[in-house]
This record gives sequence, structure tokens and C-alpha cells, in this order.
Amino acid sequence: MRLLVLGGTRFLGRAVAAEAVRRGHDVVCAARGESGAVPEGATLVKVDRGADDGLVALAGERFDAAVDVATISYPWVRRALDALRDQVGHWTFISSISVYSDFSARPTGVGDPVLPPREEQVDSIAASKDDPDAYGSIKVASENAVRAAFGDRALIVRAGLITGPDDLHDRFGYWPARMVRGGRVVVPDADISMQYIDVRDLAAWIVDSGENGTGGTFDAAGPAVPLRGLLRGIADAVGGEVELVPVSPEKLAELKINPWAGPRSLPLWLPESHRWMGGRDMAPALAAGLTPRALVDAVAGALAHERALGLDRERRAGLTAEEEAEILAAL
Repeated sequence: MRLLVLGGTRFLGRAVAAEAVRRGHDVVCAARGESGAVPEGATLVKVDRGADDGLVALAGERFDAAVDVATISYPWVRRALDALRDQVGHWTFISSISVYSDFSARPTGVGDPVLPPREEQVDSIAASKDDPDAYGSIKVASENAVRAAFGDRALIVRAGLITGPDDLHDRFGYWPARMVRGGRVVVPDADISMQYIDVRDLAAWIVDSGENGTGGTFDAAGPAVPLRGLLRGIADAVGGEVELVPVSPEKLAELKINPWAGPRSLPLWLPESHRWMGGRDMAPALAAGLTPRALVDAVAGALAHERALGLDRERRAGLTAEEEAEILAAL
């Protein structure tokens, strides 16, 4: 198979390219080449998706399948479809469960209501923090464009929380990094479920789907598990002397601890408005071949990555040792 990865220099795009190379496919990564190197064995073709003619370097090339990991830019998606639709057999677009409009209600599947589409671009996810629906709405518009161009030859992957090697978001990774330090660990005493998928498992399924011509729209993560059990499982996988100290959401709010991400936060804890964000039905994706690895293996991969980055680094999400000590003292 000849595979085009629009991206391929970091996280999921790079994992897809690496997996395809491992299987012996001919892999072309189209990117600026500024975010990192493509995997050994892949070919980098430099493009500029921000320019109207930025994909001209791919003119005349043909690919059995393409994977687009464009994060928050409808124009990037539109330009790629216009330039390449007659040159590609199968198209995978990496979307997000953030497309859904209501996480307070129990989900029923990919037919649940989504946000209104927005055909625009935002410089980064961080830049959209004052407009939290921008990310999901741009993904909706991008999904619609992909379906219109490729029909049943399009795979829409509504990814959940992705973790593993090269993850820079600090959400899942915070927990194995914290557990390995041992001692009393503040955890949210929240009755919610959570889902995650290791980037290597998601990449393997995306390559499988390109090989098999799988089409359709899928939520993509592992099965939903109670957050309390997940954190206990991470602690057990890491080993060592750990005492989990559950703290109620009310107490955490009183102490100005934020849910999910950002400074002074407890990652994976969701507010009531998003209590079902970690409860999507993954049965269709699992039936279509998505195969999540065991928690112990996902934790090992995340912890190895955390160690490589530095366990004591300044993080994008989680608590500092001082913040955690403050919470423990307030109990």
C-alpha cells in the first residue's frame, strides 16, 4: 500500500507513519517538517497547508490511502480534499469526540447531536480556550467535507483521550508519573467513567482500516471504566507504596482545583456538565478491529515517555507537589 500521511512528524500522525513503515508500506509524510522528523523509512515531502497552492508538491502522485490529522483548521482539510481527492483511494480523517454537543446526557452512539459546523481556522487549541466549542465545530465541518468528497471510502475517527509515547498533553501521563513517586496521592472521588486509547493501538487500527478500505464514522477509544478503578489500576501497574486519598468534587472546587487539564488540576476528572464524556459506546470500533492493549502496557508506555520528558518538569496539567500538600493539609 502507498500511504499518504498529512502530517507524520508528531504524536498520532507519526505513530501512523511508523506503523505503516513497520508493515512494509510505502509511506509519504506531507508536512512542513518543523515539528519533528518523520519515522525512519518514511519519505518527507515538504508542503505548506496554509497556502492555496501549498500541496503542489504532491501533484500527480497517487496513493491507496491517506490519513489527515489536521487539528483545528477547516481550510487545511478543504484544500487537501480539493487537491487530492482524485489521487487517493481511501481517506481517513482524525476527528474527536469533542464534536458532540451534550456530554451531560448518556450517549447512544455516533448519531448523537453534534455542534454546528464552522468552516474556519484557529491558530491552536490553546488559542480557542475562550471559545470552547470552536475545536468541535471545526471538526464537524471537516467531517462533513470528507464525507462529501469520499462517501463510503471515508473513515471518520472520533478519537477520545489518546495517550502513550510522544503525548504532550499531560492528562493520562500525569497519573503514572505521580504514582511512581509514591506516598499519599490526591485523587478525585467522582462517580464517573473514563476512556483512553494508546496511540500505538489507534495507529495500528487506522493502518488496518486503510488496508481494508474500512469506511464509516466511529468513536475510538477503549471501553469505559470507572475513574476510581482506573486510577487504582494505574497505581497497581506502577507498583510501590501508594495511598490513594479520595477528595470530593465539592472540596476540590472549594480549594480551587480544576478538572481535566491546565494548571492546578486533576486530570481525567470531569465536571458534571461533562460526566458522560468518558462513557461513549466503543463497541462498533472494537467490532471493526480496534484493539486496546492492557492497562499495564499502556501505563508502561506512558511512564517511559514521562521519564524521558522528566518527571519533575513543569507540566501542562496536574498538581505540583506543593499544591497536593496544600490539599492534604486542608482535609
